Amino acid sequence: MEKKTCLYDRHVALGALMSPFGGFIMPIQYSNITDEHNAVRQHCGVFDVSHMGEVRITGPDAERYVQHIFTNDVTDAPLGQIYYGMMLYPNGGTVDDLLVYKMGDNDFFLVINAANIDKDVAWMQEQMEGFDINLDHQSDYYGQLAVQGPEAEAVVEEVLGLPCKELKFYTAKVVDKLTSKQVNKLAPEANNSSTCQLLDSSTEIIISRTGYTGEDGFEIYGSHEFIQQSWDKLMESGRCKPCGLGCRDTLRFEVGLPLYGDELSADISPVMAGLSMFCKLDKEEFIGKEALVEQKANGVPQKLVGIELADKAIPRHGYAVLKDGEVIGEVTTGYHCLSVDKSVCMALVKTEYAKLGTELEVQIRKKTFPGVVVKKKFYDKHYKK
Repeated sequence: MEKKTCLYDRHVALGALMSPFGGFIMPIQYSNITDEHNAVRQHCGVFDVSHMGEVRITGPDAERYVQHIFTNDVTDAPLGQIYYGMMLYPNGGTVDDLLVYKMGDNDFFLVINAANIDKDVAWMQEQMEGFDINLDHQSDYYGQLAVQGPEAEAVVEEVLGLPCKELKFYTAKVVDKLTSKQVNKLAPEANNSSTCQLLDSSTEIIISRTGYTGEDGFEIYGSHEFIQQSWDKLMESGRCKPCGLGCRDTLRFEVGLPLYGDELSADISPVMAGLSMFCKLDKEEFIGKEALVEQKANGVPQKLVGIELADKAIPRHGYAVLKDGEVIGEVTTGYHCLSVDKSVCMALVKTEYAKLGTELEVQIRKKTFPGVVVKKKFYDKHYKK
């Protein structure tokens, strides 16, 4: 049975199209995907991403443990720094891609994909032997909002009263308690009420600046009650459009960001996906390192590429990619790219056909359409760094 996030009733009340995703019933769209996509590119949109998983790693060996299970290097990381990387199987296949937040000395906050929560937590627990750590699975406590777009900073500051201007790209901070000014922003009618008391006593509200859309954006983690109050205030303000997972996929895709299950999987290594930069092979060790070293040295049979089609036909996940009539790969994600008005896809193809400029074909239903290998980033990112 699919789970519901703390905002489920609010999505239904807004008339959202709801559908199963990652074990949850999630909003796919409210008005239409194009309008929501454009709102994030041009103004500001808010996503319920409370389905994501959160795991806290603490204890004397927390840093050493994270180094062991994570491909990126968190050694001597500054407080508040965020790292993107993967957890790997020994053969180099991907358990999951994730974000690791440095919250304190030997204190790390891991954000994992919703569909992989149970698998990831079980995998992490299996790797704990020999490490003096505490692994706290916190997914049921946290709700999460993603406020995204060129106006996101102003919306978070002015509507929610949460200071975020000083955050640099891929950093985070903790707001231990909301000030009276912030409480008034969220619930001005609730002064001296139980709601005000609830908000004022909320602990460990985490704000980060990463974004999965290619635009400037913030992630806000907190208790379910806090996330509900924040969502309501954003909706009342009229400055932030509710957005579903449909446009979240179109937004991340056209700036070349991977989705686990499409561009990464147990059968797709970071080397195959073109994500080697997030795998620090000069680290002393991590699970899967030896496999990646071998792949870098000897090559991989398939690589992830971008393909631009000459026609406006839309390639979909699983469609065959061909060269002179021979199947040489398949589409991982494909759309008509809204921001540049082109039909494009990412595809995993045989390495010998991965060179930029290679002419290929994509099988769409019973017809084949010509295309050419291009960079996977179809639209330029606009992060604030």
